[in-house]
Amino acid sequence: MAKFYEAITDEIRDFIAAQKVFFTATAPREGRVNLSPKGLDTFRVLDDKTVGYLDLTGSGNETAAHLADDGRLTIMMCSFDAKPVILRLYGRGQAVRPRDAEWANLRPHFPEMPGERQIILLHIESLQTSCGFAVPVLGVPEERPLLLQWSEKKGTEGVAQYQREKNQVSIDGLPTHLFTV
Repeated sequence: MAKFYEAITDEIRDFIAAQKVFFTATAPREGRVNLSPKGLDTFRVLDDKTVGYLDLTGSGNETAAHLADDGRLTIMMCSFDAKPVILRLYGRGQAVRPRDAEWANLRPHFPEMPGERQIILLHIESLQTSCGFAVPVLGVPEERPLLLQWSEKKGTEGVAQYQREKNQVSIDGLPTHLFTV
């Protein structure tokens, strides 16, 4: 049933490419565990030990705060089609912001999207596949464009103002370092 890997294989790369949704899980040393669903065309396999996603502005910025505090990150994907599979990627996360030196090399891997905030990298320590026998078969009729529409309506400066007001600390008061080092 469950099988561990040290790196992404071609089969796992294909599985990842077919997924429309993924979940990120982080936790600070003390405080709440955060589990966030993600979607849109934001996820990329960068090499067999590194994945990343273009993080778009949202109501909070828990992942960045938790990575700064503790660094652990798990990303999970599960198929909702006929072949039941769950994939968990375990490792250390890193937030890369537009001001960071790595941004210029990483940014071209992702499509242009309004409201982009940072790129979250996962440096994989291990990964695991398991059955998804109890996960229902679901269809994905369309992507939900609401976040992109919200960002477009706010505009670049409006999104930046929102980030200054809502994305600088976690719900537990931890700094996200979105605008500071």
